[in-house]
Amino acid sequence: MTKNIVNAGRFGRSIVGLTALALASAIGAQTAGPPQEGAGSNLNLPANPTILGKLDPNIRKPTAIVNDTVLTGTDVDQRMAFVIALNDLKLSAEDREGLRAQIVRLLIDETLQIQAAKAKEITITPAELDQSFNTLARRRNTTPEAFRTYLRQIGSSDRALRRQIEGELAWSRLLRRQVEPFVNVGEEEVEAIQKRLEESRGTDEYHLSEIYMSATPDRAAEVTAGMQRMIEQIRRGAPFEYFARNFSEASTRAVGGDLDWVRLNMLPEALQQAATSMQVGQIAGPIEVPGGYSILYLADKRQVLTADPRDARVALRQLTLPFPPGTTQAQATPRVEAFANAVQTIRGCGDATKIAQEQKAEVVDNDAVIIRNLPPALQEIVLKLNVGQATPPFGSPADGVRVLIVCGRDEARTANVPTAAQIQEGLERERVNLRAQRMLRDLRRDAVIEYR
Repeated sequence: MTKNIVNAGRFGRSIVGLTALALASAIGAQTAGPPQEGAGSNLNLPANPTILGKLDPNIRKPTAIVNDTVLTGTDVDQRMAFVIALNDLKLSAEDREGLRAQIVRLLIDETLQIQAAKAKEITITPAELDQSFNTLARRRNTTPEAFRTYLRQIGSSDRALRRQIEGELAWSRLLRRQVEPFVNVGEEEVEAIQKRLEESRGTDEYHLSEIYMSATPDRAAEVTAGMQRMIEQIRRGAPFEYFARNFSEASTRAVGGDLDWVRLNMLPEALQQAATSMQVGQIAGPIEVPGGYSILYLADKRQVLTADPRDARVALRQLTLPFPPGTTQAQATPRVEAFANAVQTIRGCGDATKIAQEQKAEVVDNDAVIIRNLPPALQEIVLKLNVGQATPPFGSPADGVRVLIVCGRDEARTANVPTAAQIQEGLERERVNLRAQRMLRDLRRDAVIEYR
């Protein structure tokens, strides 16, 4: 039975719809260590005191107090638990401590944003929180009740997620009221950009994502060590967007760190040098930039207003050879070899269906796949294929072994200069982001924060 094939996204794209709101932390209260020798000696304390009260382990002391708003250890733990479970992170004890410190800073920023919004009489109602929470549940193909149960099972709670939702909604509304109305882009400025685009036809453009963290000289080592741990997690498969949304201090955190398409002259010199040496799908950092450090991910590359072969649209037929759960590589090898030999005899998509029946493979079709949306390794292979040719087999016994057959191809067209509306929207978004960064910096500077 023919189904619709699912496009494979570029590395760095979120693998879960909820990543936009994903945060969390490990469960477990910290216990105090033994007293230092001589501690309290001037208090005339008895050697074996009789404890008259009972310590309740369920009472959690605050981790920080932000302008009289208390952040508890439970708040931090539940955020970490959600993040770790959602992204299937494997963290060492050192990584957990680094993640916990970052979660605390993130919760402080979120608290400041909510407080700033309330000061301007912007309040997110319970009904709005319910609506957003229910939408997230539907994206996970579950009910709100089942989603709450899932959150409790992983050590988090719906309260933790609703607070994250409140922070994002409150901050975005504050920016719409306090910043966006005062951002203006003139017609002459837009026209000048259109002219420069036309003049720069053929120039390289880079689709980049960034994680930026500020660092004073005394915190440089701590920040770079934390960023190095992020890079290791990303290389092991954790979504780039998760770290960008939760730890980046740039305003692009709201879109997973996505800088969109940029030319090198729009970047700081250190980022320019890094981008030119990167391959698509590669990550680089930490890179020292003014005020802190950045991690860069190169999602794609193209030339301005020039047809790119990877923009071609292809019709693909996918054959998938499934294996029972628990099949080892050794057990799968004979069948994979037979499948590979059969694939080499394919002469067009019509022939592919016959081969699929003989090999008991599943058939999936998609008539509108843009080559650049395939994983980088497959992009290079598909670009070299003519209609009717197939890729080599790829995959594993756990995920299924696949081949792709090109059934048709529509070549890429030369790109046009973006419209005035598109340019204006991009400039406005960039300026709103810069002002948002300054607002948050000022909120941090003026805040009264007491750590416990």
